[in-house]
Amino acid sequence: MASKTAAIAGGEWHPPGSSRSVEARLVERGGEIAAVPAGGDKPLAGAGLSWVEVSGRVGSIPRRVTFPDGSIFETWDNDGIDRYLAARGRGGAGFVHWLEQFRLRLVVIVLIAFALGGAVYRWGVPALVEVAVWTTPPIVPELMGEGTLQALDKTAFSPSKLPETRRKEIADGFARIAALSPRGAGAYALNFRDGGIIGPNAFALPDGSLVVTDQLVEMADGDTEMIVGVLAHEIGHVELDHSLRQFYRAAGMTGLIMLIAGDVGSAVEDVLVQGGGLLALSYSREAEAEADRRSVELMAKAGYDPAAIARFFALIEEKLGDTSDTDILSTHPGTPQRKKDILDYARIVSGQSDPDLQ
Repeated sequence: MASKTAAIAGGEWHPPGSSRSVEARLVERGGEIAAVPAGGDKPLAGAGLSWVEVSGRVGSIPRRVTFPDGSIFETWDNDGIDRYLAARGRGGAGFVHWLEQFRLRLVVIVLIAFALGGAVYRWGVPALVEVAVWTTPPIVPELMGEGTLQALDKTAFSPSKLPETRRKEIADGFARIAALSPRGAGAYALNFRDGGIIGPNAFALPDGSLVVTDQLVEMADGDTEMIVGVLAHEIGHVELDHSLRQFYRAAGMTGLIMLIAGDVGSAVEDVLVQGGGLLALSYSREAEAEADRRSVELMAKAGYDPAAIARFFALIEEKLGDTSDTDILSTHPGTPQRKKDILDYARIVSGQSDPDLQ
């Protein structure tokens, strides 16, 4: 009795290692899958389904059924192959074809992923940063500040050459300002250094250590109030934990980028990293503006000119020629805009009307 034969698909059969083709049919016979010639019945090749390799469906590319002897049956009838495989519990078209069929679904998935990433950046990262800052033990900023200052002393700074009387004038003004900070004067320590290659500068470390360089004091040309205004700005950075927040925000952005990028490749990962860097710069500019406003407030409380720090930026414009506006790659707001914002805010703090409303 002849075995029952079920047609699967039509196509061409290629002998092992040969490009020669024979018009053939793919059939199931006696529990095996076989290639038989179009006009005949004697199998050209055959084997159990578990012994043949069926290529996955990718668009309209012909499927290939490879037999154990190396011969290949090739067919354009992808639907016929899928029906046969599905009937034998072999999963039909496959995941790649599923993605091709559901491009809209893939786009929606990608959009949802980016929307979730944006939500995490907008609300998740700031919340985690606040929790991290709140739970950071005092020893951490102390170690960060001590280590940074020691490193700078070894590599860039040298002892201050300013006269003792000049340092005392500045230190007295600084103490007057620091006493008005919610953390109190004891939370801050003013350090004088010769800035060397760093030049005119002042900055704050997370533990409340402030550094002002001889070069900045000399550039002020005797304007002690202006230097105190600059130091009030640095106190603002400490009060608002800007250093810690910047550190934790950078760590959060790195984690978010790794979550989004996964193993998409170095090129895409580079783009995301650069984007994260630009977002960090934007955050830095916000921190600088906050510290400027804090300087205005502290100076006003102490009875100083609240806009004294604006004179510092005027000096930078005059002596260093920095008249550029803020651009996307700047870590600080543009000097002219920064000076204007300080003067406007000083008028508000002094009880004058908002200049933008006039």
